[in-house]
Amino acid sequence: MTTDAFALYGTHEAEERPVTLTAGRLTADLANGNLRTIRYDGIEVLRAISYLVRDRDWGTYSPRIEGLTVKQDADSFSIGYTAHCDGPDASRLAIAVRIEASEGELTFAAEAISPSGFETNRCGFCILHPIVGIAGTPTTVEHVDGRIVETRFPDQIEPWQPFMDMRAISHTVMPGVSAKCLMEGDTFEMEDQRNWSDASYKTYVRPLALPWPYQIPAKEQQTQRIVLSISDSRPRVAAQATEAKPVTIARGEKTGVMPSIGLIVTPEEAKSTLAATSRLAEIGPQELLFHYDPLAGHGPTAFADFAALAKIHRGSTTLEIALPCKASPAEEAAAIAAEMAAAGFSPDAVVVSPAVDRQSTPPGSKWPECPPLEEVYAAVLAVFPNARLGGGMLSYFTELNRKRVPAENLDFVTHCTNPIVHAADDLSVMQTLEALPFITRSVRAIYGDKHYRIGPSTIPMRQNPYGSRTMDNPGGKRIPMANTDPRHNGRFAEAFALAYAAQVIDADLECLTLSALTGPFGLIAGENEPSEPGAVRPLFHTVKALAGMAGLRWHECQSSAPSQVLGFTVEKAAGNALCLVNITAQELSVDISATVAEGVAVVLAPYGTAIVEFPANG
Repeated sequence: MTTDAFALYGTHEAEERPVTLTAGRLTADLANGNLRTIRYDGIEVLRAISYLVRDRDWGTYSPRIEGLTVKQDADSFSIGYTAHCDGPDASRLAIAVRIEASEGELTFAAEAISPSGFETNRCGFCILHPIVGIAGTPTTVEHVDGRIVETRFPDQIEPWQPFMDMRAISHTVMPGVSAKCLMEGDTFEMEDQRNWSDASYKTYVRPLALPWPYQIPAKEQQTQRIVLSISDSRPRVAAQATEAKPVTIARGEKTGVMPSIGLIVTPEEAKSTLAATSRLAEIGPQELLFHYDPLAGHGPTAFADFAALAKIHRGSTTLEIALPCKASPAEEAAAIAAEMAAAGFSPDAVVVSPAVDRQSTPPGSKWPECPPLEEVYAAVLAVFPNARLGGGMLSYFTELNRKRVPAENLDFVTHCTNPIVHAADDLSVMQTLEALPFITRSVRAIYGDKHYRIGPSTIPMRQNPYGSRTMDNPGGKRIPMANTDPRHNGRFAEAFALAYAAQVIDADLECLTLSALTGPFGLIAGENEPSEPGAVRPLFHTVKALAGMAGLRWHECQSSAPSQVLGFTVEKAAGNALCLVNITAQELSVDISATVAEGVAVVLAPYGTAIVEFPANG
């Protein structure tokens, strides 16, 4: 790759490239001591087998690996190493790992021991099944009590664990090929990770109903083992070389209207946004989404800044309120309304959610005290009778799916997503795009044709529903749950945002918010950043382009390789435009003959985007 890494990722630090190992027709990528993209005969069987250690905030340790040995033979491979985790108060954990694979069987065994005792929320294996081609298909689950149940992987996203007390799970990989994943050493259960926009079903160790954090006793060995067995009943045929072909883009059947584009404005960034009004006008967003949280110290001065921005903004405005619910909702809503009136701030819509609902309530946990949502919505309607009322979650789809809001009196529902909840490597972030259509279809299944908004959805995490805080990231690393992310400054974020839009537009969204104007989630660089203050980040161009398409009719495009290239077309006054995005780190040739004109191809740079204008009859 000749493109400057900093331009792509906002950091010069490169990810360690995985090592691909083979055992006949079975292949797996070794990355940071774990296995990814486990394929049989070219088809992904499992997305990952990983041994993970989580801290009390559900942050994932990055263990120090020592003594790594990798042996690749003609038809098998083996791996060995010891991983070390250093916890608080000088606590330590060592995990001895042995991986062995032949064509028909892969074993991943781990023995963990702590000389000191070790606090963790989870310590053990996670197994990821992919979702594309598997969602809704049959599976066989063997439980710890010996019961064998024929069932299906969920199609609509399950709010709770679809399978519990698991010992093994089997599925069909392709006609004639099946895979069985046996899990030993503890009780496993599965969660539908599409809730968090992860593109996987995750089977993990230690049921969530058990207390966490918990203590691994000193000098007590913890042993677990995963065995993946492949059964292939097909006649054996000689492998044939396949010629690489360009990605093709063809017209699809779906069509709709492009959503409005919003920008999030917090009280902390309101003055910076006011100082960048020329950039705001250049983007031309249809919506400004103002955030207000009294528990974060936001007060009446925020409304003066919001009023000043609303005055110069040519579109509509929405205020999202994290209502403290320390007093009655009616009292709190009335006090906020009085402060807004004094500042002359009158938004077109108000989104309200109890502040406590931003925190996740996992299975087996007690729901926190909270007024009924009907009471909260009625209180807000009473003091903002002329504003549209939105409800849902200021956090993620996970929380909306687990606590489904009464939508009868709502004008729209809303939620966010975040791609670095569980993993933050480049591949995992881009793979979250696969989950977005499942999320939007699940929302539509729950709320029907109710007006629907998404955002703000950014690569950096604005809040952590699963722990006490988001993770600070002063070193600019790729880490889960971080409140800043270097890729937000690079072309990676530009590609992610356009691909995000491509994956959700068929949900008939009213508004999509993918950024702020300033700050760590913003479109322009601030002080103490590598770029010159005020310079636009690459993401600026995607958000500006999408804002310019709001209200236009879009048409579906079908990609021959949706894990590499996504696209859609829009009808413009002077013709049509094909929007393309490369979501990989490789340069790709894309054949657009079936969409634009015969013989036309486009070369997309790594994480490159392109808008190809063509006549309406092209």
